[in-house]
Amino acid sequence: MKEQLIYSTKCWIKTSFQEATIHIKASKIYQIYTGKKEKATIPFINCNDAIVMPGIIDAHVHINEPGRTHWEGFETATKAAAKGGVTSLIEMPLNSNPVTTNAKAFQIKKEATKEKLHVNCGFYGGVIPNNEKDIEKLIQEGVFGIKGFLTHSGIDEFPNITKADLEKIAPILAKYDLPLLLHCELSDSNVPKVENPKSYKEYLTSRPDCWEVNAIKLALEVQKKYDIKVHIVHLATAKGFEIINKQKETTDKLTVETCPHYLYFNAEEIPEASPIYKCAPPIREKSNRDKLWKGLLNNEFNFLGSDHSPAPPEIKKIKEGNYFEAWGGIAGLQFTLPVIWTAGLEYGLTLAQMIPLLTEKPAKFLGLETSKGKLKVGFDADICVWNPSESFKVTTEIIEHKHKATPYINRQLKGKIMHTFVNGNHVVENGRLNILKGGKLLVKTNF
Repeated sequence: MKEQLIYSTKCWIKTSFQEATIHIKASKIYQIYTGKKEKATIPFINCNDAIVMPGIIDAHVHINEPGRTHWEGFETATKAAAKGGVTSLIEMPLNSNPVTTNAKAFQIKKEATKEKLHVNCGFYGGVIPNNEKDIEKLIQEGVFGIKGFLTHSGIDEFPNITKADLEKIAPILAKYDLPLLLHCELSDSNVPKVENPKSYKEYLTSRPDCWEVNAIKLALEVQKKYDIKVHIVHLATAKGFEIINKQKETTDKLTVETCPHYLYFNAEEIPEASPIYKCAPPIREKSNRDKLWKGLLNNEFNFLGSDHSPAPPEIKKIKEGNYFEAWGGIAGLQFTLPVIWTAGLEYGLTLAQMIPLLTEKPAKFLGLETSKGKLKVGFDADICVWNPSESFKVTTEIIEHKHKATPYINRQLKGKIMHTFVNGNHVVENGRLNILKGGKLLVKTNF
């Protein structure tokens, strides 16, 4: 492993920008020097006033391998992650086949990553009806949490669970102090009949805010009763804040995230017959987006995750334009940072507010805070260098995802990734893929 020196006037160290030189050696941050420091025998990168910060940690990604690799795969997903400044990601237990709901499937999943990881990758296990006997073994094998759906997941082999299912596994989660991650929607039949399947308004109406709120209430009951860690994934409705914040006053075991698409888009601008925008929960109205931003700026989210969930065009029903038959998921792993930064500028988002939500805070959630999420001596040399003032257009040519269909296509975004280092490997250099296969498997061990 070669040594490397990285200099910038804006290195994010502790809680502020400092002029410093980061010395990488043997995959770690070996030393941090104040100001500019060059050594004749060590390659030196002068980043001038570009931001040098810890690599992004995306704790919510669907890669779909094995079994649905035609949707995405470790090879393409981790290239896209690297191009987006993401150095570590945690992959969800669906939509691969087999789903990661037992130790055997977890071994198959890990085997599928060989020679394909360009960033670090860990995994969640899944809870489905009647797999409570598999949960402890999954945890012992090193998953970072257990994920469940309170409504149909879209994948038949990953059915939704009930409160009774959660209560069966809660004592196991409490034993290992591992988080339960929940897709919080509780469906009911109290929705209008579909008149026009190409109408986004009708799709939005079909998954109302109350589905989220009712599911969150159920999640909070389980959290309180068993005193376990519960994480609300992809909060889309600002109506969830009140009950979440109230419970946070009495526990530090409740966390919540949202995603770039909920902060960037709004329902009013989504055209008819364009299921490229379909996700679940759905992207809601601008007034709701404004409240999500208010919550973010008020430190009400614990971190942000992409919820990258791609699918082939035929499964997204791009040609048909049918919102109700299309796969619900947004492809955006490569663009998390610029999307949030671009949208945030309208709301007064500062770099000091954004950077921890993408780095230090997800590291803490995952129990990786002693090795990742900071520019600190002894930490892994996972580093993102980017220019907050440089704009670029999202085109198919720059997208590394397996499928190029994304709602961000042709959007002008601010915040260009220049360099990405993963375990000291210069994976992205001047915006181009450089040294590949530098990622490592991440396994949870600190119970």
